Amino acid sequence: MTVEEKIEKISKKISSKILFDYNLKKLNWFNLGGSAKVFFKPDNLNDLVLFLKEFSSNLPIKVIGAGSNILVRDGGFNGVIIKLGKNFSHLSKLDNGTIVSGASVLDKKLSDFALENSIGGFEFFSCIPGSVGGAIRMNSGCYQFDVSKCLISIQSIDYKGNVKLLMSKDIKFHYRGSNLPDDLIFLSATFRGMQNDKITIQKKIENFIESKKKSQPSQIKTCGSTFKNPLEQTTKKVWELIKESDCNKMKVGGAYISDKHFNFFVNDGTATSLDMELLIEKVKEKVIKKTGIKLDLELQIIGEKN
Repeated sequence: MTVEEKIEKISKKISSKILFDYNLKKLNWFNLGGSAKVFFKPDNLNDLVLFLKEFSSNLPIKVIGAGSNILVRDGGFNGVIIKLGKNFSHLSKLDNGTIVSGASVLDKKLSDFALENSIGGFEFFSCIPGSVGGAIRMNSGCYQFDVSKCLISIQSIDYKGNVKLLMSKDIKFHYRGSNLPDDLIFLSATFRGMQNDKITIQKKIENFIESKKKSQPSQIKTCGSTFKNPLEQTTKKVWELIKESDCNKMKVGGAYISDKHFNFFVNDGTATSLDMELLIEKVKEKVIKKTGIKLDLELQIIGEKN
């Protein structure tokens, strides 16, 4: 049975959308890349479980959230892209300090919800682009806060359709990552904050946002930080290493480096994914040659080159 035949068979059993040759440009912040062979947007858990249990194929599976941290190659993704639908964007308060969030909730929405309910500890989410699922995967953070500091548990599902509950205490988090396996789709998460007054929470959010505005570009086609800060090799930030290596003015085709923050790579509207990837590689080469430090990507590159 071909992939198309399998998909057609599954489609008859579920209400969620399954599409072929789906353009991924509008699903990532760079607005770059080709199409996915299969695009699946499950509206509910039952459809997702059924799809994963019945879709036995050699095709790779990749889950995307808000698309704020991925570079899709021009050749597209020869596999299945899954983007969780509306029923995975729920938010609820369990008690005065505990919030349950669907994985597709935007990080800023989580911060706003915590503010509305006078729960502190979520202010840093206001400055993180993307969704809760992506934030867990990356152990996202800023201003000395990160996801691991407030996460209690994760409800997830593996690629075979098995639902699992993972406790934060059993996960080994580190800077911009963890030991969580790649074949897990995060469904929801439970977080612990603390009661605080709204004025204090609002002030903290405003301070974070103001700091971000001063140091980071906005209203441009970028996916935020391109490289991780090499914490174990130097006290310098990536942007400092890029400047020190005379990379900050580099450009490849329509891909260039923001003059406001040198770790932000930008599509001027004419770039290809190849332009962006070549710029990334050139910067890595120059930095290691100048400083001896090997830069690791914070964003993810997916798909095939043309």
